[in-house]
Amino acid sequence: MAQTASKKTEKTAGGDRPRLMLMDGHSLAYRAFFALPAENFTTATGQPTNAIYGFASMLANTLRDEAPTHFAVAFDVSRKTWRSQEFAEYKANRSKTPDEFRGQVELIGELLDAMHVQRFAVEGFEADDIIATLATQAEAEGFEVLIVTGDRDSFQLVTENTTVLYPTKGVSELTRYTPEKVVEKYGLTPAQYPDFAALRGDPSDNLPGIPGVGEKTAAKWINQFGSFAELVERADEVKGKAGQNFRDHLESVKLNRRLTEMVRDVELPKAVTDLERVAYDRKSLAMILDTLEIRNPSLRERLLAVDPGAEEADTVPVAADGVEIDGAVLGTGGLAPWLDGRGDAVLGLSTVDSWALGTGSVAEVALAAADGSAAWFDPAELDEADENAFARWLADPGRPKVLHNAKGVMRVFAEHGWEVAGVSMDTALAAYLVKPGRRSFDLDALSLEYLGRELAPPAAADGQLAFGTDDGAAAEALMVQARAVLDLGEAFGTRLREVGAADLLCDVELPTSVLLARLERHGIAADRAHLEAMEQMFAGAVQQAVKEAHAAAGHEFNLGSPKQLQEVLFGELGLPRTKKTKTGYTTDADALAWLAGQTDNELPVIMLRHREQAKLRVTVEGLIKSIAADGRIHTTFNQTITATGRLSSTDPNLQNIPVRTDEGRAIRRGFVVGDGFESLMTADYSQIELRVMAHLSEDAGLIEAFTSGEDLHTTVASQVFGVERSAVDAEMRRKIKAMSYGLAYGLSAFGLSQQLNIDAGEARALMETYFERFGGVRDYLHRVVDEARATGYTETLLGRRRYLPDLNSDNRQRRETAERMALNAPIQGTAADIVKIAMLNVDRALREADLKSRMLLQVHDEIVLEVAPGEHEAAEELVRREMANAVHLRAPLDVSVGYGTDWESAAH
Repeated sequence: MAQTASKKTEKTAGGDRPRLMLMDGHSLAYRAFFALPAENFTTATGQPTNAIYGFASMLANTLRDEAPTHFAVAFDVSRKTWRSQEFAEYKANRSKTPDEFRGQVELIGELLDAMHVQRFAVEGFEADDIIATLATQAEAEGFEVLIVTGDRDSFQLVTENTTVLYPTKGVSELTRYTPEKVVEKYGLTPAQYPDFAALRGDPSDNLPGIPGVGEKTAAKWINQFGSFAELVERADEVKGKAGQNFRDHLESVKLNRRLTEMVRDVELPKAVTDLERVAYDRKSLAMILDTLEIRNPSLRERLLAVDPGAEEADTVPVAADGVEIDGAVLGTGGLAPWLDGRGDAVLGLSTVDSWALGTGSVAEVALAAADGSAAWFDPAELDEADENAFARWLADPGRPKVLHNAKGVMRVFAEHGWEVAGVSMDTALAAYLVKPGRRSFDLDALSLEYLGRELAPPAAADGQLAFGTDDGAAAEALMVQARAVLDLGEAFGTRLREVGAADLLCDVELPTSVLLARLERHGIAADRAHLEAMEQMFAGAVQQAVKEAHAAAGHEFNLGSPKQLQEVLFGELGLPRTKKTKTGYTTDADALAWLAGQTDNELPVIMLRHREQAKLRVTVEGLIKSIAADGRIHTTFNQTITATGRLSSTDPNLQNIPVRTDEGRAIRRGFVVGDGFESLMTADYSQIELRVMAHLSEDAGLIEAFTSGEDLHTTVASQVFGVERSAVDAEMRRKIKAMSYGLAYGLSAFGLSQQLNIDAGEARALMETYFERFGGVRDYLHRVVDEARATGYTETLLGRRRYLPDLNSDNRQRRETAERMALNAPIQGTAADIVKIAMLNVDRALREADLKSRMLLQVHDEIVLEVAPGEHEAAEELVRREMANAVHLRAPLDVSVGYGTDWESAAH
């Protein structure tokens, strides 16, 4: 006690009164869960994060607004408590915890641990009992107490020194309950609140009330008799039918009163004075947020802004963890001798623009060597000798370089006339291969996670210096980043060797990044007039759909308002109800398609058409805006977005263009051959996923179906349905095609039934019959999941891993999602690897043959090339040869090639 008293004295001396904030973790997490839609907050592995996100946001805001000196969070252990022992029906009416909520409380605990927040959970007690105990102790120690909870029973704890912050709108708005506020709300003092609650009952806790007695009557009785004990003592004086009901239910009301009273002496492992806030483990916090794919920079910044160690943290860009930076800000004539002095040392490079994904002009550059030396320079201030020296160093394949986001750096440097060679490590690509499921590969996050160093960007988004008013601070920041890039390169080199991905980086991903940088510079010519005409056509179709929708509804309404659409569909028109949501009934595309099949009403069909035409209009508008001054569209390819290794594109996203619709084909006609070239060539693999599946499963029947030279789906259908090939009709072939591709994508029987519009039983029977004919496929699919469950990951033919920890999850939804990913990843990943190898081989062969034809795009496994005059035959022979021999599978690769003056006419 002496130690506790001294701490109290130390805090309160001079008027600095300590402030304790206590949170009811379960209560607030549950509110956050219902405040945010789970479908908008889910990781790639199927883990919902809406409760975590909402809780973290509320946590950051409350810590910011209340600035407590001490803090703790209390959680329930289970529904088995002393209250349920005394009253078996306590909370028995509560519905089963939603599957989407399960597991989120545990993850919130990990988040709090990273923030070094004390959390309590005691067997047999509820979170309110823990909070009541801590609040009582804190008041005795002279603390000001704040309680954040969604449980109204906590109002009994309110005093002049204790305030309850009660959520009134989700978890974003909190109402302060002081003694005056409790009296204003209920006409009772906080001390009388348990008496009032006992009489009123509590449906949420399954505590029965008294028939005919509501809140007003309960409050009147308490004020009339002064207390619950006095009311019970004088029960015979309560008049009327309500009084008789009170006497009839007296025992249950007494039980209510015992259960409502919070316990204030729970034995806890820590005292109030042990709850002082301390600095975060920022590295662990960053890892948790990254794992949960919480990428909102505002939330991250708000959480970090309330770190008690923020003022002490080394946020100024200087050397960390014993790493010394001997930095030099180079002026005219300084870069060439600095580079010469480094010899053949591996150098890390960082630019202001590489920090921001390599966009824009080269503003500032920093280099760092392992010996601790570093240099910064402004390219605009280089003299001719320095610029030539830097250009030679960049282009020299014998001078190894470590970059972060090498492709972005290459693209920016190319605009300056500098070519880059000799990249021995790209830390973003390496991080992707080590942990492909993560969603952020920012340099600062990787430095914190793998080096334990916290970096800060060298300049603010508006171009102003972030660390003071002189160039020296910004230069130092960038040099520290360059050193972090270098050290990350060494760390990832070790990790890549450990996971067997070093060759994948050197032989596939790094060369692919060089090729993609070139493709981005090339771009593809666009027919602006054609695209503008398409945009006008889609705009007209949207307006026509709006008119038809208004006519179908009988009045005007906002087609973009889910609430108004719900009122029209389910209220005014009385159409069948779709899946229930928090805001009504869903009106998403699947729901509208279902409605279209359930009713003759034309509105669902019109709405589907409206949305499709609006989406196409937005797509074409984006394409038009993307046409550069050279008349070409220069998309950006992404290597680290998909966990399977597939490439994607942004600005614009060329994979958004439909492949199999008339509208999509019309849009693709807007991509044309450029000046100086003769035609566009498209080349892709026929049924590559199924060929990979045949190779991996080693199923003799499926391999034979590929090598027979007959139509694959017809051949397989004849075997599955037990008929001659000539007897296979279009419906049989359609089912087998969906079945085969579905297996390659991890499709379940339910998913197949939805896709084919048949019942789940028929889909399951179809799968069983398929597996009877192709047992090797069945065995492979079982084997790949079992092996992944044992090892924690799947692997492609080239060793690309995908880690799936949820394969052993207790949460069925997460486990089944991971199982589908385990089925999909080796097939999709191997196909992605093959396409990259094919691209590299084709590009190398074009250059070795000294052809002017060049590669432009890679979209949906399709390669698009621009063919120079007179090179048609040579280019086609080269492309077919290199793609067919990219790898050797048991079901040989088959390549299709087409030509035309635009992308669509070049289809095959």
